[in-house]
Amino acid sequence: MFTEAEYQRRKALARAAMDKVAVDLLLIDSGELLAWATGYTVSETMYRAAFLPREGEGWFTLRALDAAPCREQSWISDLVAFGDDEDGVAAVAASIIAHGFASARIGLDTRSYSMNAETFMRLTALLPDAYLVPMPGVSESLRWIKSEAEVALLRKASQIADKAMLAIAHQAKPGMATRAAAAIASAIFLQEGADTGEVGPVVKASGSHEFLHGAFKTETIGEGDILHIELIPRFGNYGARMMRPVMVGTPPAELSATAEALVALQDKQIAAMRPGVLARDVDAIMRQGALDADLRPHYNNVTAYTLGIYTRTPRTSDFSRVFLPTCDWVLEEGMVFHLYATARGLGFSETVVVTKDRGLRLTTCPRQILRHSIL
Repeated sequence: MFTEAEYQRRKALARAAMDKVAVDLLLIDSGELLAWATGYTVSETMYRAAFLPREGEGWFTLRALDAAPCREQSWISDLVAFGDDEDGVAAVAASIIAHGFASARIGLDTRSYSMNAETFMRLTALLPDAYLVPMPGVSESLRWIKSEAEVALLRKASQIADKAMLAIAHQAKPGMATRAAAAIASAIFLQEGADTGEVGPVVKASGSHEFLHGAFKTETIGEGDILHIELIPRFGNYGARMMRPVMVGTPPAELSATAEALVALQDKQIAAMRPGVLARDVDAIMRQGALDADLRPHYNNVTAYTLGIYTRTPRTSDFSRVFLPTCDWVLEEGMVFHLYATARGLGFSETVVVTKDRGLRLTTCPRQILRHSIL
C-alpha cells in the first residue's frame, strides 16, 4: 500500500518521539498504530505487539494464525509467532528478552486500549529488569499529520462517500426505509473497493441534533421527513466521513434557510483552517455563529475531530484532536478532520484536510438538503 520511503518517514517520526523520553524500544499494541507503523493490523483476540528499536530492525510478536497475512502486508520480516495454547503477553515479554532488551527502557502508550492495567502489571512482572516508560497518546500523536500518500487514500474514501450519498438521494421516495438506504450505501462501498460495507448512522432526523447517535432501526420516510445519513467508508484503513440530510418533498423555506446558514458558517470554518491557527478560534466560528443566529439553544458538542486510520477498536471516533472552546493547540498542514454542524434536524459534515493556506474539502457532494428532484 505504501512505499519504503513512507515507512522510513514513519520510523523516523517514531524514533524522534522515543528520543524525547530516552527509550531504547517502542512497544506498539494499538490497532491503528500497528497499521501505521508496520502495514499490518489485527484484532485483539489475543494480545500482540510490534517493536521498534531506536537502532536496528523491528519485529512483530503475534498469533501464529496471523503470521502469514502479516508477512504479506508488512515490511517487518522478523515474526515471532505463538500458538493458541500459549499466553500472548508472556510471548511478547519473551520476545523482548530474546531480542536483547531485557533491561532496556521500553516506551509504551498507557492510553492504548490494548494496554490495560492487567497487561501493564504482567509485563512489569515478566520484565523485572526493564523500565516501562509511559508515552500516553503516542499512538494518536504520531498519526496527526498525514502524508500525501495518506491524503490520497482519504480522498478515495471521500469519493466513495460522495457516490453513495448521491445514490441514496436519487432513490429517495415516500416509503423508503432506513434499512434500504443503508443497503444502497453498503453495496456501493463494496463495489467501489471500500474495506467493509459498514455504513454509519442512517436515521430519521428529529428535534435539534439528538438524532446524531440515534439507534439504527427500520423506519420509513414520508413526505416532509428528513433522512439523516452519515457515511463512514474506509479505504486502505483510512476513513472519510460525511453527513447530509435527504428529504422527500420540498423543504420549507425556514428549513432551507437553516441549511444555508449552517453551510455558510462551515465554509468560514474551512477557510480559517490554516497552519498556526488555534483550534478554539476555528471552533468559535461555528459554535458562536450558530448560537448568535439562534440555530441552536446551546452548543456543547465538538465541531470537529480527527480522521485517519480506523481499525476494529472499541471506539468509533478519534477524539485525540477536537475543536472545542478549551482547545489551544494549533493546526498543522496535513491534519485531517471530520468537520460537522447540526441544527433543527439537519446535519452537514465534511472530510477536510489542512493545506498551507486553508482547509480543503475532500468530500464534494452538494451541500444542501438533498432531494431526488434536484439531482
